[in-house]
Amino acid sequence: MWLKLLIVALFLAVLASLSSALFFLLKDMGAPQSKRTLYALGVRIALAALLLLAIWYGFESGILAKTAPWAQKY
Repeated sequence: MWLKLLIVALFLAVLASLSSALFFLLKDMGAPQSKRTLYALGVRIALAALLLLAIWYGFESGILAKTAPWAQKY
């Protein structure tokens, strides 16, 4: 159960980082030297990598499973 909560938390953090990048992009239109948008997108990439690693770990350890009806056919 803890892994599913971690995955949801990481997904929400990715969305928050993406939202903050959009906010910084719109707020810093006239300031080309500002790097806040770049840093927020860098955080998003790191969080997305952690999210993918958590999902991979869940499938490899057996905590997460494929339950779709078509998953057994392929």
